Amino acid sequence: MREFLDAHLEERKSDARFTGSPKRVGVVGLQEGRTLLVALGRTTRAVPVAGCDTDPHKIEEARRDVPGIFYTREYAELLARPDVDVVAIYTPDSVHGGQIVRAFEAGKDVICTKPVVNSLKDAATVLTAGRRTGRRLLVGQSTRFFEPFRRQRAAFERGHFGELELVDAHYVHRMDWYYEKSRWVATDTDWVFLGLSHPVDLVRWYLGPIDTVQAFGYTSALGKKYGVAGFDVYIVNLVSREGRLARVMGHYGLKELPTARNCIELLLYGSKNSGLAQYHDMRYRYTQDDGSEVTEDPLYELRHYYFNSEIHGMHYGEFANYAEYFAAALIDGTPYSPGLEEGIETLCVMEAIRRSARSRKLIAVREVLDELNRYSAV
Repeated sequence: MREFLDAHLEERKSDARFTGSPKRVGVVGLQEGRTLLVALGRTTRAVPVAGCDTDPHKIEEARRDVPGIFYTREYAELLARPDVDVVAIYTPDSVHGGQIVRAFEAGKDVICTKPVVNSLKDAATVLTAGRRTGRRLLVGQSTRFFEPFRRQRAAFERGHFGELELVDAHYVHRMDWYYEKSRWVATDTDWVFLGLSHPVDLVRWYLGPIDTVQAFGYTSALGKKYGVAGFDVYIVNLVSREGRLARVMGHYGLKELPTARNCIELLLYGSKNSGLAQYHDMRYRYTQDDGSEVTEDPLYELRHYYFNSEIHGMHYGEFANYAEYFAAALIDGTPYSPGLEEGIETLCVMEAIRRSARSRKLIAVREVLDELNRYSAV
């Protein structure tokens, strides 16, 4: 596996597009962010230079994995460093807004784990700061950067599926382990901004802006046990501005059936072909024009790159992919997605879902966007 990683990096280094100095990354929040620090060991256009966490034990754990870089418990100290070009934020959702604004004002570009923020007021503040400073942000939507979903997207862009007629996405995963390590997950946010953000983002990626949502929610027995403030089971119907249809499902208190259904799945039904991408497994299944079905499964070859040969569910490969992708866009001046504007728009879709599930009414996303604009105007 080491040989595979070396060959992978050499291929990137020899790419004719590789020009300019790599972007230097400082990571904030070293529970999930430690994964990015490790993953940056396999990128060439993004390199780790600093880590920050208020917990000294998390700093020491990160230091054991990634020695030789600067560590601090003070966010201001990281922002003051001239060798940090990009700040990568992996802290609880409720503090993202203030940390993003401070990074922008310090002249840093930002990677922020999904969903950027979890309130419209914070969204308006971040959007205003981004427009004022001209700094750029990538939303860390890791699923887009997992191997089957990358292959599925490439096939879509080649026209393999034809015109999309239905998009079906879900993310289901038992989350008692998450409540145990991050108590704020139960009380300070909503699962629509956490787990459901993955399938909602996938739908937005393929269908473009969403016009209307209809959602239903429920709190599972596990959610009730941990005092979940909102719902942890969601069923959502979505209609794009072009009139195309999608559905999204999320369940975060279930007993999983991993041999039958994957944690995250995206099924594209097109006028020509259909295709299914899966995570934690690495299978990509699709039909061909003659009606035959193909399954691609590169897990054996890519296990170490994506999971460090640990367990399915680590994000080393996805984090490396999106850090490299964002750094390349900053260096080359090329477009990238999801950026700040798209990320905030998708947040408004999630807020519309949250409201619809509580009211049992159809919600037009335009209503939420208009409310966001009112906050921005204040």
